[in-house]
Amino acid sequence: MTAFVDREPLLGCWYPVARADSIGADPFGFRLLANDYVLWRDPTGQLVSAPDRCPHREAPLSIGSVNDGVISCAYHGWGFGAGGACVSIPSSGPDATIPPAAHLSCCHVVEKYGLVWVCPGDPQVEIPQIGQDEDPAFRRINTPVEHWSASTPRLVDNFMDFSHFPWVHVGTFGGAQDPYVPKIDLGQLDDDFFGYRYEVEASNPQEAVAVSGSEEETVHRVMTTGFALPFSVRSTIAYDDGLEHILLLLSTPVDDLNSLFTFVVWRNDDHSTDPEEIIAFDRAIGAEDKAMLEQVPGTLPLARTGVASVQSDKPSVEWRRRFSELIGFSE
Repeated sequence: MTAFVDREPLLGCWYPVARADSIGADPFGFRLLANDYVLWRDPTGQLVSAPDRCPHREAPLSIGSVNDGVISCAYHGWGFGAGGACVSIPSSGPDATIPPAAHLSCCHVVEKYGLVWVCPGDPQVEIPQIGQDEDPAFRRINTPVEHWSASTPRLVDNFMDFSHFPWVHVGTFGGAQDPYVPKIDLGQLDDDFFGYRYEVEASNPQEAVAVSGSEEETVHRVMTTGFALPFSVRSTIAYDDGLEHILLLLSTPVDDLNSLFTFVVWRNDDHSTDPEEIIAFDRAIGAEDKAMLEQVPGTLPLARTGVASVQSDKPSVEWRRRFSELIGFSE
């Protein structure tokens, strides 16, 4: 098994861990890179993230409570406010000096694309840019953050590949696709994403009409798929009538064998269709991926000879090469 979550370069990357609207009045605990963290909103409403450990006797802060933006430990009541500063030690009284070691060591945290992104260390990369997020012709639709019992590199490897479409996605859109994959040419798609362009004939069942905007049995798609290190994948879909459907597929390593997954959609439709109808078909596609990947044990081998690859695997092989270089993996 190729362990990867303990690789130091990953500490400088950004990871989506929750929807922004899910962080409310209670502490939010999560696991990232095999470590436990907590999120809450301070007195100004700003997000704060820190290791899920009170510096006093190491009880998890996520089992505590938040009042007026101060998170209180359930063990001895120590309180932490803006920036993780310790603001209250009940046993010492209101005028006691708070020792420097009482303050929390916080992570970097931002809200972007309707999600909470956390960087456990000093940021070394940027969150990838999706230009459509600033375009009023497009609307953004968020989806739930799910737990997948599959290793994050396996998710990225899957999302970079379209040769599995006629097999894994036969129940949704893959039934009309030719299993033959023509030569793939890789290149820089824009400043953030590296990948490839391709065209497919996709099945268009009734469940997909809200997404494609067409009543035809099959629809022609011009697509791109690309990655931004470490684990972001963007898939763009352009239909012949000018409709565009952008998917940002986001995988976060809980540990070596488990992941959080969510996707964000941008569309230049007339904004009249219920968002739940729009994402229902994409969620069904994701469920097909999840069902397959949760049957594949262990982490994805990073060595070049760890798995057999053919021409159609070229995009995922390139992601694996660059990811290995990022984390300092050598055979």
